Amino acid sequence: MSNFQLALVITFGVILVLYIAYNTWSARRNEPKKPRPEEPGQSGDSELRYEPGFDGRAASSATGDPVLDAQLGGQGPRLSGHSAEAFGAGAVARSGNPGTYLGDRQQILDPLTDAIATIHTDGIVSGNAAIAAMPSSFRAGNKAFNIEGLNETSQTWELPRAGARYTGFQAGVQLANRHGPMNEIEFSEFVTKVQQFADTIGAAQDTPDMLQEVARARELDAFASEHDAQLAFMLRAKRASWSPGYVAQVAAKHGFVPAGPGRMVMPSGIEQMPPILALTYDAQAALADDPEASALRDVLLSLDVPHVARSEKPFDKMRTAAEALCAEMDGVICDQNGTPLPIMVVDPIAQDLENLYDQLEQRDLAAGSLAARRLFS
Repeated sequence: MSNFQLALVITFGVILVLYIAYNTWSARRNEPKKPRPEEPGQSGDSELRYEPGFDGRAASSATGDPVLDAQLGGQGPRLSGHSAEAFGAGAVARSGNPGTYLGDRQQILDPLTDAIATIHTDGIVSGNAAIAAMPSSFRAGNKAFNIEGLNETSQTWELPRAGARYTGFQAGVQLANRHGPMNEIEFSEFVTKVQQFADTIGAAQDTPDMLQEVARARELDAFASEHDAQLAFMLRAKRASWSPGYVAQVAAKHGFVPAGPGRMVMPSGIEQMPPILALTYDAQAALADDPEASALRDVLLSLDVPHVARSEKPFDKMRTAAEALCAEMDGVICDQNGTPLPIMVVDPIAQDLENLYDQLEQRDLAAGSLAARRLFS
């Protein structure tokens, strides 16, 4: 072999080695970023797989708001084959034990957001009897339905509970939510549920006028539609994609906790309130057999404005979290269509939110209040 041929072989060999090395480097550079190994004392993966409650225990909250989960989505106890004595002392008339979140004497019904019927009793009614008379569902159509009793001792309205005694009751159906205003059919279902409860405990009911309440529902829904706000930033990878574990590890460093497959939340600083922010991504990627092989190009950071108190400064925390996550994960803040957002577009949102907070407070529907969270549910 001549020197020229030997030089060609060496040259081609070098080129081949460089080509293989480049492809290997490129593949590693573009593969999903994976979480770093846990250091001693840090939480392992097994501790990141449950959905946290707001009292530090595992929970299965559907909305992230314990009040709404207990009061708006709960089904009443199935009573067939059970007597009132089957309920232990302190039991409340709602599955999910709403007393855990609201306290035994927290009033739920509000004339501002509910159509309320009065239920007149001839005497004292026990909490056990009231619980046994409850309907099987606490909804009229897609509107929340509740029954409260006037406690004989405290003279306050509360969810009926075993062992208590009540001098009267009131029932209410929510006038509006994000599904729209209460309609005539839902009002009729509400009246039927109230009548059945009243008949069971031997009481008389006094229901409001249907046309008037439906008109109130439409007016409240119009206000809610004009003052609803749900903000979202898309955090998009600039170069290498992210694995679900990597996103979870970085987000945990910035105050987020697991809340189900493909979802993390930033808990509120106010006890028993819904989370401030939600960070969501492809749930199928999180549930894959090998989630670390899944590639995420973007995640969504969102804020449900009416659900978070103004005092929490949620938009400031949203911007801070978005900037911190993008800086650490090498991402960019975009709108929901993936278009990068310049800072001059983000800044005016803060003032718009302050105006929205003012308008909600003027209507007695301050962001973060129970009334606002129910209306914008």
